[in-house]
Amino acid sequence: MADLSVTKRVHELVEPLLAPHDVEVIDVEQLGATLRVTVDRPGGIDLDTVSEATLVVSDALDRHDPVPGRYTLEVSSPGLERPLRTPAHFQRFVGADVAVKTKPDVDGDRRVEGVLESADDEGFVVAGRRLSYDDVEKARTVFVWEPAERGKAKDKAKKSKAGARRARTDAKRRSAAPDTERRLAPSAPEGGA
Repeated sequence: MADLSVTKRVHELVEPLLAPHDVEVIDVEQLGATLRVTVDRPGGIDLDTVSEATLVVSDALDRHDPVPGRYTLEVSSPGLERPLRTPAHFQRFVGADVAVKTKPDVDGDRRVEGVLESADDEGFVVAGRRLSYDDVEKARTVFVWEPAERGKAKDKAKKSKAGARRARTDAKRRSAAPDTERRLAPSAPEGGA
């Protein structure tokens, strides 16, 4: 297991340095020889911002050396599915779909998925079940593909095809109309009346 005091020290060191850049430290993990710092910003984070955050974090770690031994620094965005580790994380994602794995000694099913209904300083409610933060082994948001969006795209494509078909039909009618009118127009008797 990673030394939690190292991750806590890194978090406390880099968080105030990134805050002026409107960048939030979501998580710090030490996985073997990799130190992963996950960052985000309101409205999402782009590659340029991750690059800037990497420079700030790397400089701070070089100056303060809170991590013993050799390690590889990895600064990244949280991606589509985000870990939920603090009460603030849970509170931010109220209304989102989440997956929670409880600790083995917690009563009930260990895996709970559903909408995060509420969250306060002591715990949260997901799929009608109240859990404390101490009950959680792992929790994350769940990205849900919206089939309605694909349906809308198909409907739009169908409407576009139908519109094109209608335009072709209208064009054929317009080009055929003069011929039809000429054929249907009464012809004057030859030689006059």
